[in-house]
Amino acid sequence: MNKITTICIAIAFCTPNLSGCANMGETERTTATGAAVGAAAGGVIGRATAGGNKGQSTATGAVIGAVVGAGGGYLWSQRMQKQKADMEQATQGTGVSVTQTDDNRLRLDIPSDISFDTGRHDIKPAMQPILNRFAMTLNENPVTQVTIVGHTDSTGSDAINNPLSVNRAVATREYLAARGVAMRRIAIDGRGSYEPVASNTTVAGRAMNRRVEIYVAELAN
Repeated sequence: MNKITTICIAIAFCTPNLSGCANMGETERTTATGAAVGAAAGGVIGRATAGGNKGQSTATGAVIGAVVGAGGGYLWSQRMQKQKADMEQATQGTGVSVTQTDDNRLRLDIPSDISFDTGRHDIKPAMQPILNRFAMTLNENPVTQVTIVGHTDSTGSDAINNPLSVNRAVATREYLAARGVAMRRIAIDGRGSYEPVASNTTVAGRAMNRRVEIYVAELAN
């Protein structure tokens, strides 16, 4: 029995959700890749097996990194993958960005044209169907935690923008809670105008900066 075979058997034995290397799905292979400890462990094992096929040793290192990293990072499970697919379908053509972050969180970036008017924190009608579907996916995956971050453009002072960004996050949280998502699952934050994604010197840029970001994370056990 070679080293790689031994490693695969160890993963199958120690992790009940994995039936073996050959049958491992993409979501399982990428589980907890954002955890530093997992990435480090994967790299070490990849180098340790470099004497064989390079591609095979790299894949093995990634698998080990995922399993080890699951002890202290975020999981990208099949549930998370399904939630991402559901939200991609629900937001198609709306301008909402749905992505998997480097640390294995699901991120929704909702621009101002469907989220909030200038200087306001009440949710626009165009955003409601998106949040309705989002609430459904959260209720289908109750082990996840949510962080909502509000942003503004640079128009106005910090005394206006900072509480406005928080109020946008609060309004989003309350909308989700009204649709059955437990309030304790949802953290909020407001960044004011301090994290622009575009130039505030143009109308289009300011519109991009008035936004809300929503992160969903499934914590490793």
